[in-house]
Amino acid sequence: MTDTPYTPPKVWTWIKPSGGTFASINRPIAGATHDKALPVGRHPFQLYSMGTPNGVKVTVMFEELLAAGHAAEYDAWLIRIGDGDQFGSGFVEINPNSKIPALVDRSGPAPVRVFESASILMHLAEKFGAFLPASGPARTEVLNWLFWQMGSAPYLGGGFGHFYAYAPVKIEYAIDRFAMETKRQLDVLDRELAGRSFIAGEDYSIADMAIWPWYGQLALGRQYNAAEFLDVESYTNVQRWAKAIDARPAVKRGRMVNRTYGDPAEQLHERHEASDFQTRTQDKLADG
Repeated sequence: MTDTPYTPPKVWTWIKPSGGTFASINRPIAGATHDKALPVGRHPFQLYSMGTPNGVKVTVMFEELLAAGHAAEYDAWLIRIGDGDQFGSGFVEINPNSKIPALVDRSGPAPVRVFESASILMHLAEKFGAFLPASGPARTEVLNWLFWQMGSAPYLGGGFGHFYAYAPVKIEYAIDRFAMETKRQLDVLDRELAGRSFIAGEDYSIADMAIWPWYGQLALGRQYNAAEFLDVESYTNVQRWAKAIDARPAVKRGRMVNRTYGDPAEQLHERHEASDFQTRTQDKLADG
């Protein structure tokens, strides 16, 4: 091992930024850093998010609901986490944890705040009676996998992704530790998907919508430039599942919403109408 030895102090204190890609927005306290009200559009659902895997979960859900004929029109406002928008006072009122996505459901007599991506998926699924069985073992199986993803994501995103792609130095122990766990999780999925079309059975569900933006996109080579390193092609059942979901028109649209990177033709920074996908992507705005 070549890592520099480190002896933790008796009491940790925040002396300097930790370095790495997100050093400018990391801090050990909660709360707002500045006053900023959030915009409100005309639709029943107001989403404040960014096109990270956790954000994609919810925009895919909205687009799938709309494709299925549900009255789930929404405004999606861009929260630029690299700029610290999530620490504005309006956002903190919706999510005191200052993480995207956050939703305000204005379809009832009083606005309801919903934060944490799994909570938003469940809220919408129950509201519209879609993509989540109403009761019984089938519902439990969907929830098993939904919460599996919520528990696993810190290892993939906060662990492997951070140390492999974002940390200021490459630490062999940390990368090995989280690569091992990431591959174990891929193996869990691969074994389960050997006998079923989707992760909770034969029906597409919010469990797939939660898992795919993380592990499906990893399998498709879209996460951390780590496809070769993790040998993702060897997980053949995950590959089949990932490609099937990627081909869904609603998933293609959901991936575009609040996206700020990659092909400008696939970036829709804000979504307010279905027609925005044809008229307001970044390539079209750049062309005037």
